[in-house]
Amino acid sequence: MIKLERASVMNLENAIRGARNPMNSWGRIDSCYDEAGNYVLGPNDLDLARRLANAGSDHRKFLRQIFVSVDITAPLYWWKEFDTYKVGTVANSCSTMHKIHAAPFSREDFSCDRMDEGGLAMLDAVIAYMESERLKFLADKENRQPWHNIIQILPTSYNQMRTVTMNYENLTNIYYARRNHKLAEWHTLCDWILTLPYACELIANRSEG
Repeated sequence: MIKLERASVMNLENAIRGARNPMNSWGRIDSCYDEAGNYVLGPNDLDLARRLANAGSDHRKFLRQIFVSVDITAPLYWWKEFDTYKVGTVANSCSTMHKIHAAPFSREDFSCDRMDEGGLAMLDAVIAYMESERLKFLADKENRQPWHNIIQILPTSYNQMRTVTMNYENLTNIYYARRNHKLAEWHTLCDWILTLPYACELIANRSEG
């Protein structure tokens, strides 16, 4: 399970203007804001952006200046793989250290949509144990043993929300590296990438892809 919410794409105007700096071709800028406040690329700018994006990382530096912020809720086993892309990304996560005991545990806290009955039964047993330890800790916070038991037994299917800041270059690398991955969460993320402004032209347009 993965959820992507509250996405924002920023700095497209400045990135496109910067893409024209090497050739001093600012006079060909034909993009503008529409009535909804969205920056719409004109034919000249879109053609340049598409060509640069397809020319390789040395030429598509402007993609690193198109920023994306999004809240991602995903299981810990997925976050471990996402951490591969730490370069150029920033993530602020909900804290298991400080807030793991704040609310009762339930199945909804875990990614278990592809478990069979045996797996769900095991998960339910772990949830019941962690809930009993949570109540012990709430009753006596001076005794940290129940808290340690929760932290060290917590399944990697536990869902955590992080606010992530990336750029279009990060997303390009993610898209081509993970779009055929065996984890369904990556497929959902790659499908979401394609919904971003001009993603089909700037991210998913590589001829060798």
